[in-house]
Amino acid sequence: MQESKTGHLHGCPLRRKDREITDRAEIDAILGSARLMRIALADGDTPFLVPVFYAFDGTAIYFHSAQAGTKIDIMKRNNKICFEISIDHGIVENDAACDFEAQHRTVVGFGKVAFVTDDAEKRNALNRIVAQFSDKKFDYPQANLNRTAVIRIDIETIKGKKHGFS
Repeated sequence: MQESKTGHLHGCPLRRKDREITDRAEIDAILGSARLMRIALADGDTPFLVPVFYAFDGTAIYFHSAQAGTKIDIMKRNNKICFEISIDHGIVENDAACDFEAQHRTVVGFGKVAFVTDDAEKRNALNRIVAQFSDKKFDYPQANLNRTAVIRIDIETIKGKKHGFS
């Protein structure tokens, strides 16, 4: 996984370098603290954006889905993915109406999708996702595993940005 060292992410310059998060531990903390991520896919020249619950294992991001549907179809045709995770939302007020700004910590990354076929990796990913919502331990019968798609995002580039924090 590569972080951009030049203020660019997939060729896009970061306009406000003063808001860039350069500490990888801080980026990982954001990845590990949220539950919801938005994934952006491309179906030819048509964008597709969808929120998903996810888990980060320190290296890759996992989410689950039904075995069929629009996002699955798109990912099978094009395994490139963009993701966005944002936390700590608020407003930075100002005396001028046009100078209000959004307070946030945000991570944006690009990677490639891999459909997980190994049952042990599937169980581990599902356990991580479920652990964000419950302390209970669950079993995953084989029939359920067979019906569930677990998708791993192998992160290629990642950037963080924050505003409204000292």
